[in-house]
Formats: sequence, structure tokens, C-alpha cells
Amino acid sequence: MRKIFIGLLIVTLYASCNNNHEAKHEASKYPITNPIQKDTVINKEYVSQIHSIRHIEIRAIEKGYLKQIFVDEGQSLKKGQMMFNIMPNIYKADFLKAKAEEKVTEIEYQNTKLLADENIVSKNELAMAKAKYDIAKAEVLLAQTHLDFTDIRAPFDGIMDHLHVREGSLLDEGELLTTLSDNSKMWVYFNVPEAEYLDYITSAKKNEKQQVTLLMANNKPFPEKGIVETIEGEFNNETGNIAFRATFSNPDGILRHGETGNIVLTIPMKNAVIIPQKATFEIMDKRYVYVVDANNVIKQREIQVIAELENIFIVGKGLSKNDKILLDGIRKVKNNEKIESEYLNPKTVFSNLKLFAE
Repeated sequence: MRKIFIGLLIVTLYASCNNNHEAKHEASKYPITNPIQKDTVINKEYVSQIHSIRHIEIRAIEKGYLKQIFVDEGQSLKKGQMMFNIMPNIYKADFLKAKAEEKVTEIEYQNTKLLADENIVSKNELAMAKAKYDIAKAEVLLAQTHLDFTDIRAPFDGIMDHLHVREGSLLDEGELLTTLSDNSKMWVYFNVPEAEYLDYITSAKKNEKQQVTLLMANNKPFPEKGIVETIEGEFNNETGNIAFRATFSNPDGILRHGETGNIVLTIPMKNAVIIPQKATFEIMDKRYVYVVDANNVIKQREIQVIAELENIFIVGKGLSKNDKILLDGIRKVKNNEKIESEYLNPKTVFSNLKLFAE
């Protein structure tokens, strides 16, 4: 009976060791897979500056005392609305004087014309009288213009900025009074690096405007979509960037001149090589993967990541769709080590990731 018990114990221990060995053997298998290659799109964010479609300085054209201010800071104005009045006394007097001189020369011209019709005076005298009359009319027009300049009106619908002067101020010619912004549409400028500009310009369809999204300073998207309308003609040699300009409708007046935000530009990518982020590791600001060769030996290889989406990287250089890469256990292996691997279909691997590439 004792012999039978000992025999059973040995068989049990042997089976247990054998199971542990198989479990250990199974656990030592490392999952590997291939990158996938497909057309996709990425969203790039660019710091932007927001400008009114029209933003101008309102200045005094004539010298004089600022008699009255009809508007207030931050007020919405209509085209032609009175804004400022410069004391017009001198300009009004000049206008009345010019009108009187015009009347005198008109009478002289009419009298000379009657005499010329009777051949009493020469045609030259009539021409001189006509010239004097024309000069007088021009002086009236000039005086009227100067007088009109004492009333400063809004040149377009817009929002007024802060006042630079107060009532009673003595103004010089050209002195800044305020600024006026037309915020019905906004121009949003953002700088794009040369490589990304080339990706954009080569993939953009002819005669088709690119839509963009604006993230405001509170990181919320602006309700209206923008259209990329212009690209500047030259790159900045210092930064290697080129300026894009997108136009946004601003029906609710949310955006104001001088705001900042981020433009989100969707860039299509052809035949992009995509890998899971967890298959990579960093050394000295460089990113690497382990590539598995035909003999199951792993080799450390540097890659260039050109875009990052949730859980995945888009690789620009260093990998092809035919390479096999180590998926898990990166910290457990060493370069040039031979491993036992288990191949996983890329579709299965990526189906378990939150993949937002289209």
C-alpha cells in the first residue's frame, strides 16, 4: 500500500512539474505583428491670430478742438453714424468766404459773357472770367471738404475700440481718435511648416476650398467652419513656415480682433504606416521599435513618428508594412536576443485599439 502511495506521489509531482514547464514555456512567447498601411487623415493644430476683416484707425483729418463725442467705447456703429465733431467755426467761415467769392466771380463771368456776345470784349477776356469763376467754385468745394472733415462718421458697420482723446482736446492733423473693427467676418492667420505645406498643397483638390475648425482660447470649437482662402507667397527664412489665412463668418459677434486660438487642419495621408504606441520605446528623445527577423532575433530600430493619434503612431521613416515588430514585453527583452514569438494578425491587434483613422 505504501508503494502505491509513493508511486502516485511521484506521478503527481511529475505531472505538476510538466504543467509548470508548459505554462512557463507558453508564457515566454512574445506577441508580434505587422504595421498596417492605409490611407488616413490626421488633425494638426496651429497657433493662430484672429483679425477683423476690416480694422482701421479713425484719425482727425483737421486741426481743432474736439467739440463733441457721440459714441462710446465698445459700441456697435452703423455706416455713416456720427462719431466726433471738431469745432467747425474757422472752417465754416472759410466756406462762407469761398461761397461769397464764388458769387462775385459768377456775376463777373455772366457780365463778361453778355459783353462778349455783343463783341464788346474779346474771347480772351471771357475765358479769363470763366477761369476765375472755375477757381472760385473749386475753392468752395475745398472749403466744403474741410468743413465736412470736422464731422467724423463711421465708414462702415463695426465695433468701436477705446477712445484715445476726450472732449475739449486740442487735436493735431492725423491724431488717432479710436479704431473701428468690422467683425462680420474674421481672418485667422496661422503658420504651417514647409513639409506640412507640401503635404497639404499636393493633396488638395483643385478649385476646392479646405475647411478648417477654430478652437477658441477656452478650447471649445467655434460654431462656424472656416475656409482656407489664401496662402502667402513666400516662406519665412528664419522659421521655415508659410502663413495661411482662413475666413470665418462671425454672425453672433463672438470673435473679436486680436484674439488667439488654434486652427485644426485635416491633412490626408496616403499609404500611411501605422503602429500601436505600446510597441515603441524612447531612448534620448528618439523612438524605437524591436523588429523581429526570420530567425526570431529582435533588432532595435529607430523610427520617425510624424503624427500621433489615440493609441497609435503614424511612422514616416524606419518601418514598412512587411516588418514584424514586437508588440508586448519590450522591457523584458534585450537587443539581438532570440525569442519565441506568437504572430497576431494586425487586424485583430488594431481592432482592440481606439483607432480614429479613417
